[in-house]
Parts: sequence; C-alpha cells; structure tokens
Amino acid sequence: MGILEKIKDIELEMSRTQKNKATEGHLGILKSKLAKLRTELLAPSKSGGGEGDGFEVSKYGHGRVALIGFPSVGKSTLLTQLTGTDSEAAAYEFTTLTCIPGVIHYNDAKIQLLDLPGIIEGASEGKGRGRQVIAVAKSSDLILMVLDATKSEAANSRYAHKEILTRELEAVGLRLNQTLPRVYIKKKHSGGVQVNNTVPGGLTRIDETTVLKVLAEYKIHHCELLIREDIDVDQLIDVLEGNRKYIRCLYVYNKVDALTIEEVDSLSRRADSVCISCYLELGMDQLLRRMWAAMGLVRVYTKKTGSKPDFDEPVVLAEHRGGTSVKDFCDQIHNTMAKNLKYAQVWGTSAKHMGQRVGVKHPLEDEDVVQLVKGDKVDKDELKGRFSVTKKNDPARIADRVKKAKLKT
Repeated sequence: MGILEKIKDIELEMSRTQKNKATEGHLGILKSKLAKLRTELLAPSKSGGGEGDGFEVSKYGHGRVALIGFPSVGKSTLLTQLTGTDSEAAAYEFTTLTCIPGVIHYNDAKIQLLDLPGIIEGASEGKGRGRQVIAVAKSSDLILMVLDATKSEAANSRYAHKEILTRELEAVGLRLNQTLPRVYIKKKHSGGVQVNNTVPGGLTRIDETTVLKVLAEYKIHHCELLIREDIDVDQLIDVLEGNRKYIRCLYVYNKVDALTIEEVDSLSRRADSVCISCYLELGMDQLLRRMWAAMGLVRVYTKKTGSKPDFDEPVVLAEHRGGTSVKDFCDQIHNTMAKNLKYAQVWGTSAKHMGQRVGVKHPLEDEDVVQLVKGDKVDKDELKGRFSVTKKNDPARIADRVKKAKLKT
C-alpha cells in the first residue's frame, strides 16, 4: 500500500469517528500518523530518477511575495500592474506555466513578486505540479492568496476556494497567520514523561492522556514538556514535527467590480482581506500598504558625523530576516561593525529624545536615522603573539630575552 492510499484510509477513519472526550486520544493518534505520512510524502525521493524542473528563482530585493490562487483569478494581471513585468494573461485557464518574477519599488524598498501557476485541489499530493508551486511559496516572506470575488461566500457562491487553498497549504506544513506555539520540550534518556503547563485555568483543548498518546506515537517515552499556552492536538503535532513554516497571508479578492456595494463591504471587513479590481485598477494603493504592514519592513537611514542624513537609499531590516536591532543594522553594514561600536545615536520614533545614545540591543523602527560611533577598542583576536599591544617590555620570544649577568660570589 502506497503513502497516498494510507493517507486516504486515515482520513476516511477520521471522518467516521465521532468527536468527543472518549475518542479524543484516538483522533490524536490518527492525526499523528497522518502528519508523519505527509512528511514522508514531501521528503525527496531516494530513487535514482532525475528531478523535474522547479520554479525556484534567485532571491532579490528586501522581501519576497508569492501569488497563490486558482487558475484565471487575475494573478498575471496583478503582477503586470504592480511591477510592470509583462506576464501573459488570457481568458483560458493555466496561461502561466512557470514562475514569472517581478520587482515592486515601494517606499524606497525593492520587493520581489512571484507569479506562480494556478493550483488545483489535490496540489499537496502532486496534482498539477502543485508541489513545486507550494515549495516556492515556502521560501516567501508573504503570501497573497488571490481569490475570485464572484465565487466567494459574499456572492452566495457554492465555491469555497479560500478553504481549499488553505487546506492544501496546511497539508504541506504551511501555517497561515499563525505563530509558533509556546511549547518547550526536552528529550531525556530516562525518567519518563513529565507534562507541566503554566496556562491560567489549565488546558481546555487537550488533556494529558492525549498528550501521552501523541508522544508515544512519536516514540518519545522520556522527556520534559512545558506548555505555556492553551494548544490543541494539531499544534502539539506541529511542535513535534518541527518542520512547519509560519508565514503571513493576505486574502486578495479580485473582480469586486462585479459585486454589489453590500457584498464588497462584507468582504473588506474580514480579517486580512483586501478588495481590488485589476480590470478597473481599484485598490492597488491599499494593497501595497497592507503588504508593507504585513511584511514588517523597517527602513533605517544612515548619517555621518557632522553631515546630513542620507535619505536616498535606506538599509531595510525585517524581523523575519535577522531582526531590527542596532546590532542587526551594524551587521548589514559590516560584520565587524558591532564589535567596534562605541555607541549609536538615533533620531526617530524609537528614540526617547532627539539624538539618543543607544547600545546594540536597541530596537529600531521605520524611518529612523542612525549615526554609528566607533570606539578605540582593538579586537582581542589581534592582541595575540608577537603583535600584542601591551605595556610590558618583555620580549615576545624566549630567544630574544637578555640573559642576566652571573652573580658575583
């Protein structure tokens, strides 16, 4: 029996099992087996066959955004309008057959936008080259899920494209608009399993018996488990798997010009949703603002001592790309700058006053101006051997030492 057949059997058994306190542990075991099979399905093949052509392109700019959606929802038209890159668009499906990159110049930053081929239901199992498309989405900083507004719930449509795409992305380990569960686990060689939690009121979505059964399914019989938030079985499995990617996602509803005002208002009020019309070029500025806020990019301008700040080309930082502290800013300039830094002066919203002196741990905010002041310290790695800068007059080598005169007796 192949992996796909095993996955279908487990999904069938889960659909037939009633959800209650008595079956909670059994469902946890089934979900653990399903997660392990899907991880095995995504693993590269060990056979000697040649690999297929992928869609991966080299990273460029300060961030990467991927367009995900069903065929003929307007992804290529959106790429052309935002970047100016010519991407073929037609009235038939699967017009785009490979990854087409473009660059958005916004707020003095360069954001790479990828137009990916449309995916269909079953893409996580390899249908329609869905694995290659989702693999590129994993390397992105933000996902734009482009949806047809005329086929959404607001238009009383029978289609559920948003739920289908979310299910396909979660099946390959992508977690949209979620954060890593605050769970600490330490494996040991003996002592059994110790489960503790610091949740006020205790765990309400999972019990200790289910936790022990899931750990036993992963062959973990000796460990320390500390749960700091109220999690469910799926989140516990994500922590044990350790290969999940947590990424921000914006739901972009295209073709809103075909809806009524009430339907557009209903869509725009949903969380992480943006309404646009590529045909009428509506909502593009709002989409760019939401993209910038979701990516969390921070522009930092440099300033030399006694000179005006350089507002031409900022240093762009991000929390998901190293961090936004002064040390991360120094590392972007030179890898030894943080070691030789005496202090930094900051002008902007992150400073308590103009020109505040800060250290390397100070968090920077958007459009801050930073002036770095180097100290007179010498790197300790350079103070070794014969080139040691010390106040001692002793020679560096034994052979250079002057022999003392013999004592007179």
